[in-house]
Amino acid sequence: MWLREELLKSIWHAFTALDVDQRGKVSKSQLKVLSHNLCTVMKIPHDPVALEEHFKDNDEGPLSNQGYMPYLNRFILDKVCGDFDIMEFNRMCWTLCYKKNIHTKHLLISDNDAFKVWCIFNFLSEERYPLVIVMEEIEYFLRKLTEAMGTVWSKESFAECKQRQNSKNFLTAWELIELVGMGYFSKGLNHQILSMGINEVFNELILDVLKEGYMMKKGHVRKNWTERWFVLRPTSLSYYVCEDLEEKKGDIILDQSCCVESLPDKEGKKCLFIIKCADKSFEISVSDKKKKQEWIQAIQTCIQQLRLGLLSPHREARLRRWELRQRQQVEEDDLAERMRQLQAANESKQRELEAMRIKMEEAAAKAALEEQRRKQTQLDLQDRYRLDLEREKMVRQQMEEQVAQKSSELEQYLQRVRELEDMYHRLEEALEDERQAKHDEEAMRKLQASLLEEEAAKRAELERIQQQQQRALSQTEAEKQELMAEHLAKERDLKAAVQQLERLQRERQGAVKQYEEVTRKLERAANKTKTWKDKVAKHEGLVRLIQPGHKEPQRITNWGPASFTDTELDLKKNGLYVAHSEHYCTI
Repeated sequence: MWLREELLKSIWHAFTALDVDQRGKVSKSQLKVLSHNLCTVMKIPHDPVALEEHFKDNDEGPLSNQGYMPYLNRFILDKVCGDFDIMEFNRMCWTLCYKKNIHTKHLLISDNDAFKVWCIFNFLSEERYPLVIVMEEIEYFLRKLTEAMGTVWSKESFAECKQRQNSKNFLTAWELIELVGMGYFSKGLNHQILSMGINEVFNELILDVLKEGYMMKKGHVRKNWTERWFVLRPTSLSYYVCEDLEEKKGDIILDQSCCVESLPDKEGKKCLFIIKCADKSFEISVSDKKKKQEWIQAIQTCIQQLRLGLLSPHREARLRRWELRQRQQVEEDDLAERMRQLQAANESKQRELEAMRIKMEEAAAKAALEEQRRKQTQLDLQDRYRLDLEREKMVRQQMEEQVAQKSSELEQYLQRVRELEDMYHRLEEALEDERQAKHDEEAMRKLQASLLEEEAAKRAELERIQQQQQRALSQTEAEKQELMAEHLAKERDLKAAVQQLERLQRERQGAVKQYEEVTRKLERAANKTKTWKDKVAKHEGLVRLIQPGHKEPQRITNWGPASFTDTELDLKKNGLYVAHSEHYCTI
C-alpha cells in the first residue's frame, strides 16, 4: 500500500502544471480531467457529477490547491486500493508537468532518466509545499549515484554545486534534474553509465529493489535446476527469465513466518540455501560463498523488518534522516534561544558593570573632593599654627624686653608695678594661648578621628566593591573569560584606590607628626612661660608696699641693703607678708 503523502507529491506537481497563470488556482474543467485520469490509473470508479456537486456552492471559478484537497481526499484517495500500478500513476502526473518545466534538449539524460530523477525527488523531498529537497538529501542521492556509476565521491564538486545555488539550502525537482542532467557529477563518463547509475538508484529507492542477480532455482515439479534473475524487495523475492524483467516466472512472498537457512552441498550443487515459507520451500544455489552470505543476510533483514512491522529499509532510513534533521533543528533553535538568553544576560551584566563603573567614578570623585577638603583643612591648620607660633614668638620677645626694662627700672617702684602688671596681663594672654592650643589639640584629635572613620568607610566601601566583583565573577564560569579584561581594569582601579588610601594614611601620619611637633612647641612655650613665672616669683621680694613709719637704720639682708624695714622683717617672719604677697599675686 502506497503512502498517501507520496501520492500527494505527484498530484501536487500535476496540479501546479495546470496552473497556467501561476496564481495558485486551476479551472474546474481541468480539475475534472485530472480527477478522471487519477481515477483511471488508480482503478477507482469515477463519478463525473461528484466534482460539480461538491463545489456547487462555489461559483467563484478556479479552485486553489487547498480547495481541491477535500474533494481529492474524499472521492479519490480514500478509495485507493493497493492493486494499481504506481509507475503508471507517476507517468501520468509526469506527463502533465515535465514539458512545462524542463527543456530536455539541453540535458545529457533521456526523458525516461529525467522521470526517474523526478520520482527520486518526490521520494526524498520534504513533506511541505511547495516541494523542495534539502542539501542533506541531495548529497545522499548524489553519493548513491556516484557509487552506482563506480566513481569516487568528490566533496569539492558538491561544494561548488552549493556555491552555484547562491546560498540556497534546497532545490526544486527541475533544478535537481538539471543538476544531474548537465553532468556536473559525471564528467568523463558516457551517457550510458550515467543512465545505468540513475536506473540503479531508481530501482533501489523507488522500486525497493534491495538486491538482484542471477541464481539457480530448483523446480517443485520436475526438480530440475534453472537459472533465473532474482529481484529482492521488502515483501517478496521475484524471479524472471532474464534481467529485462519482461517475463516473470513467480514470486516468493516473504512474511513473518518465513526463514532462510544454509544447506550443505548436494546433487553437484554448491553454495545452497533454502527459503522456508508457510506453504512451500525454495532451494537456491549461487555461484560463490560471498554471494550466498549476501543473499541470506539480505533476505533475513527483510524478514526481520516484517516481524518488527517496519517500512522498507530506504523509507526507514529516510525517516531517520528526517528525524535527525528535526532534532538538529530543535537543537539549533534551543542553542539560538540559549545564545539569546546568554546575550541578554551579558547585556544585563554589561549594564550592571557600567552602573558599577559609574558608582566607582562617583566614589572616586567624592574621595577626591574629600581629599581636597582635607588638604584645605590641613593648610588652614598649618596657617593657624604658624600664626600661633609667631604670636608666641612676639610674646616671648615682649617678655624679654619687659624683663630687661624691669631690671633697669628697679629703682622706680611704681614703674616696676605697672611693668609687672603688664607682664601679668601678658602671662594671662599666654595662658589663654595655651588653653587655645589645647583646644586646637582637641580639635586636631577630633579631625584625626574623623579622618580615621573616613578611611575605614572608604576601606569598607572598597571591600564591598571587591566582594561585589567577586560575586559577579563567581556567578558563571563561562562569563569569566569575557569579563576578565573588565576585571583587570577594576583591579587596577582598586590598586589605584588602595595606593590612594595608603597615600592618605601617609599624609595622615605626616599630619600627626606635625601635630606632635606643634604639641612639643606648645609644651616648650608652656615651660618657658613657667620659667618666667618662677623668675617673677623669685624677684617678688623686690616689690614691697611702702608703709608709713619712722626711719630706721638700714639692714643688710639676703635681698640686698634696705630691702626690708624691721617691721617688714618681723611680718615676714610671722608669715603674714607671705600671705599678703600671694594675695597680691592672685590679684
